[in-house]
Amino acid sequence: MTNPKRLARWIGLLYLVLIATAAFAQGYVSERLFVAGDAAATAANILANKGLIRAGYAFYLVEMACDMTVAALLYVLLKPVSRPVALVALVLSLAGAVFKTFARVFFLLPLFILGGTTALAAFAPEQREALAALSLRINDQGAALAMAFFGFATLLKGFLVLRSGFWPRALGVLSILGGLGWLSYLYAPLLSRVFPYVMGIGLLGVAVHIFWLLVFGVDEKRWRERAEAAD
Repeated sequence: MTNPKRLARWIGLLYLVLIATAAFAQGYVSERLFVAGDAAATAANILANKGLIRAGYAFYLVEMACDMTVAALLYVLLKPVSRPVALVALVLSLAGAVFKTFARVFFLLPLFILGGTTALAAFAPEQREALAALSLRINDQGAALAMAFFGFATLLKGFLVLRSGFWPRALGVLSILGGLGWLSYLYAPLLSRVFPYVMGIGLLGVAVHIFWLLVFGVDEKRWRERAEAAD
C-alpha cells in the first residue's frame, strides 16, 4: 500500500527543489537580462550571458519536472477525499505546467535570434534586438498565464485538504487563499495592484506546506481510513 508519510515527505522535498530552481531561473537569471524600454541593452545582456541563459533554461525545466511530479503525487495523496476533484486538480496542474514549459522556449529563443543565424540575415540588428526582447516578454507572459491554471488547481487542492481530516485545516485555508491570489493573473490591471500581497500569501502558503510535509507529513491512520472508505 501507499505510505502516506513517505509520500508527503517526497512532495515536500520536491516542492523545495521547485522553489529553489524557480528562484534561480526567474529571480537571478531572468531579472538581470531584460531592460525595460531598451532592446539594445537587453540584447547585450543576452549575448554576454549565454551560458547563464542555458543554465536558467535547464533550471526552468527542472522546476516544471518537479511541478508535474508534485501534481501526480498530490493526486495520490488527496484522491481518498474525492477522486473526481483530485483528478480535476491534477489535470489543471498539468495543463498549467505544460503551458509554462512551452513558454520557456521563448526564454531560449533570443540566443538563436541574436546568434547570427542565416534565417534572420534579412533583419537589421535593431530588428533582431527587438525580436529578442519581445521573446523574453512572451516568455514572462506565457508563464503568467499558466498561473491561472495553477490558481484553479490550488483552490481545489485547498478544498480537499480542508475536508481531508489528515491534514491541518489551516493549510487548506492557506491553499484556498493562495489559489484566489493566483487567479489575479487572469486580469493584468488587477495583478499589478495586488501582486505583493499575492506573492506574500502564496510564498507563505508554500513555505508552511513544505515545513509541515517534511516534518510531520500527514496523519497516516486517518489517511488509511479515508483510503479504505473510498475503495
